[in-house]
Amino acid sequence: MTAQAPATGGGQKQPITPRSARGVRTRGALVAAAREVFERDGYLDARITDISRAAHVASGSFYTYFNSKEEIFQALVEQVQEEMLHPHLRERTGITDPRELIDASNREYLRTYKKNARLMALFEQVAQVDEQFMQLRIERGNAFARRNAKMIRSLQESGQADASLDPLLTAHALSVMVGRMAYMVFVLGQRVPFERLVTTLNKIWENGLQLAERED
Repeated sequence: MTAQAPATGGGQKQPITPRSARGVRTRGALVAAAREVFERDGYLDARITDISRAAHVASGSFYTYFNSKEEIFQALVEQVQEEMLHPHLRERTGITDPRELIDASNREYLRTYKKNARLMALFEQVAQVDEQFMQLRIERGNAFARRNAKMIRSLQESGQADASLDPLLTAHALSVMVGRMAYMVFVLGQRVPFERLVTTLNKIWENGLQLAERED
């Protein structure tokens, strides 16, 4: 397939979804290269030509898969977001104890945030100046909250958590706490040992939900 140039006059073209193994590799290489360039140069100074060069593809090939720098940045953010949401943790791990589940969830989130700290810092910056990415940030927060609210509601129904709490509002509050602490430690460089960070956040989660005592 020949590379397509960006649309002119009549609006942007619809980027293709790669179906061949080669197309999947090319798109993946572009997203990986975008990460390298964005983290190195920042969002404003990143250029499509640099992304294409880092991916070892012709500049025209970029426009087969993406319309703009903004669009590939969005694809990169969505890729990392999917990794950070770590859905179905209970099913994947077999953990049923709520304290162990909270610990596993917080650990997985914090480790992933740490690994992606430079990109997360960029995402925070871009969200302040770009309405589209601000909306992405809001949607990301809502996705975390809905996932956690489901767990909280389950604990309430089984009599293990304070039934008077609003599950979604509580999930938002606790999720924001973990997210901002991750930003403070891994982006702003506040020196907090990882284990102390995890255990403290876990304890605040447990106290906030008023979890029932373990049965021996």
